[in-house]
Amino acid sequence: MTKTNKTDLWIRYGGRASLWAISIFGLIFLYVPIVVLIAYSFNNSRSNAVWRGFTLEWYRSLLIGGFDAGGESVTPDLIWSAFANSMIVGVISTILATILGTAIAIAIERYRFRGRSLLEALLFLPIVIPDITMGVSLLVFFSLIFEAIENLTGIYLVLGLPTIIIGHVAFNISFVAVTVRGRIAELDPALEEAALDLGANEWRTLRRITLPLIAPAILSGALLAFTLSLDDFVITFFTAGVGSTTLPLFVYGLVKKPVPPTINAISTLMLLVSLTLVLSSLAAQRRQSDSA
Repeated sequence: MTKTNKTDLWIRYGGRASLWAISIFGLIFLYVPIVVLIAYSFNNSRSNAVWRGFTLEWYRSLLIGGFDAGGESVTPDLIWSAFANSMIVGVISTILATILGTAIAIAIERYRFRGRSLLEALLFLPIVIPDITMGVSLLVFFSLIFEAIENLTGIYLVLGLPTIIIGHVAFNISFVAVTVRGRIAELDPALEEAALDLGANEWRTLRRITLPLIAPAILSGALLAFTLSLDDFVITFFTAGVGSTTLPLFVYGLVKKPVPPTINAISTLMLLVSLTLVLSSLAAQRRQSDSA
């Protein structure tokens, strides 16, 4: 083996080892804090620094008895109210975003119309702009609309669950449309053309051919939208009003006080729900790939 070949071999080994090292470091950086959070949700101590043994006390107090946070009593009713608000926002915004996102994806992929390129560019805007920018812009938008309505009708409107839902629909449409569009792009147009040739109109072709074939992508987009809505904090923070506290806002309110171990239990349950939804979305995407 020549000297040049030996050098190339060592460079190849070094590159492969560096790639493994960077990958392992990245995984540790991402997941060790989550593992620590889950472990300390079972810690039999109010301190997050010392392990005192296994307990389910924080889950029990979360679901049944309530707990103390910085001298303020937090009852299960408050937690369930925040959870209910998160579910209402998540379900309604997911349904609306899925319908609108799917319609936009079909329109962009199957039709040619004036403004298509602009719509395509605007579709990616909610994905790339920072959440805080979108949150502030929605707050300004709602303030102007509410002021105009009050001047015209005398009706005084405030921020609440409807404004949170509108905000979540605004950013979820893009994620659903991108997910569904990928599937439509892979769909053979000959199938739809065959249905039209056999006498089906466009609506029947959409209902009988297109929608069943892209159903896994629609489901995947809906699960992704629901996960993003359930976990969103920044946009919700700017569009929420009195009585519309969602679970992420509730957790943030607890963090501002001396951190009770119960917050680890809440975060673990939220992580479990999000993980379940993400895995379901991945399973739907795999089923979609297998059927393609």
